[in-house]
Amino acid sequence: MNKEKNSTGVVHKIPADFKKALLADSKILTTWEDITPLARNEWICWVISAKQIGTRNRRIKVGLSKLKNGMRRPCCWAGCIHR
Repeated sequence: MNKEKNSTGVVHKIPADFKKALLADSKILTTWEDITPLARNEWICWVISAKQIGTRNRRIKVGLSKLKNGMRRPCCWAGCIHR
């Protein structure tokens, strides 16, 4: 797998901090590349919609864990309002 590919979402591009975290683990990156662009968009929007840096960092950490375990979309979130 080309680590530089790192696909984006439908509306959102991957922010640098989330991209760095995705590239750090090949299993997470494999899941990321396997999910749909719409699902990637949901993860990105979930991360960037945090109002505080602490919340954003927690969402990145939790999101990576969930992706590593095969979860394809953020759970219990209304979804991206930007599409």
